[in-house]
Amino acid sequence: MNHTRDAGHARTRDRQHVWHPWSPLSADRSELLLSHGAGSVVWDVDGKDYLDASSLNTTCGYARPEVEAAITAQVRQLHQFDLSLGSHEPAGLLAERLAAHLPPDMAKTLFVNSGSEGMEAAALITADYWSNVGKPRHRFVSFARGYHGSTLLTRSLSGLPRVDHGFGAVLDVIKIDLPLSPIRMAGPEALDPLVVAFERAFGDDEDDWPAAVVVEPVLNVGGGVVLPEGFLRELRRLCDRTGTLLVLDEVFTAYGRTGRMYAFQHEDATPDILVGSKALAGGYLPIGAVSVHRRIHDSFRDEPNIGGVRYGHTTSGHPVSCAAALATLDVVEKENLVARAGSLGKDLLDRLGPLAGRHEVVDVRGRGLIVVVELSTWDAAARLVERAKENGLLLRQPGEAVIVSPPLTASDDEIAAMADRLERSAAEAAEPAP
Repeated sequence: MNHTRDAGHARTRDRQHVWHPWSPLSADRSELLLSHGAGSVVWDVDGKDYLDASSLNTTCGYARPEVEAAITAQVRQLHQFDLSLGSHEPAGLLAERLAAHLPPDMAKTLFVNSGSEGMEAAALITADYWSNVGKPRHRFVSFARGYHGSTLLTRSLSGLPRVDHGFGAVLDVIKIDLPLSPIRMAGPEALDPLVVAFERAFGDDEDDWPAAVVVEPVLNVGGGVVLPEGFLRELRRLCDRTGTLLVLDEVFTAYGRTGRMYAFQHEDATPDILVGSKALAGGYLPIGAVSVHRRIHDSFRDEPNIGGVRYGHTTSGHPVSCAAALATLDVVEKENLVARAGSLGKDLLDRLGPLAGRHEVVDVRGRGLIVVVELSTWDAAARLVERAKENGLLLRQPGEAVIVSPPLTASDDEIAAMADRLERSAAEAAEPAP
């Protein structure tokens, strides 16, 4: 197959007609115009290959035959049906599979199409729950650096400038700033000031305790911030004391990436509402999952108007997406990818750790197969990402940080190659311009 055929026309067409999300109009995304992928490698239309460590979705890599077969079989059998009108077997099978990885009281799952939808559903479910039990609460607490989606409601949970909007206050949210710099947040010295900041946000007035606290176990878009061990456990205790719901945004971390099926399992800090999405179907099709504690689900039993959760879309729990997710989880479980993510992440962190203090790198940190290389400036991070692309390695840049997130199926040799290319790229990007 000639993958370089008509590459110029394809790029021109892209520039003329595609509006790329989260991209300044000056950025030409057609420069990286992909043709196909296999395993951890993608090829562009010119035939150049890249190791992909940029995708947040690729649980089991590209062109996985088991997932492709499951998608094809489901399309031929039943390609769609609205879950608000009835059901289909893939939805039940997937909900059952997810329940097997969660505590017994979290056996109910609402399916959506994306992480943004999942977090929006979580916020609405929270408000409805408190109304259902006759004790309305409206206040939320979150990280200022947190990112929870691109809908109007989920943007309101974040203090990041890039998700600001012009519609005024949609939610009453107290946004917590990091008490220390990102490079110090993973250390034990960050735990006490972080917990104190949340305690102050909760307050002492039980008539004004928050409806929910919403956090990511690892702050992704907010700079690849790894939080101190014990934080989720302390947050769980604070929520137990005040009755506040703990909503965990595991859109990025769920389904094995941190070395556990869910990141909260590192600390046994079970949430009241859990949202996962990106890796659930391995990026093959869009899907998200909102799993809730039984008491939250059961509070909707006597909801007086519609009866039940008032959220969903025609394609929520799409049968083909559910089939792709089931096949992806089959690979995760059969190949023990959760444990593999932990060991590969440790190898990658060990290889890249010595970069700290060199080539404008100020910190290297991580959790499982999320490895963060923080640079001294945004420009330095951008140069590293661009140089790495030239060297055949795709990375992601949130602010001054560069995130390495390869497929959980990456081989030992591919992990070594990613580390080598990143180290070379960092040295080249730090060289003064001629």
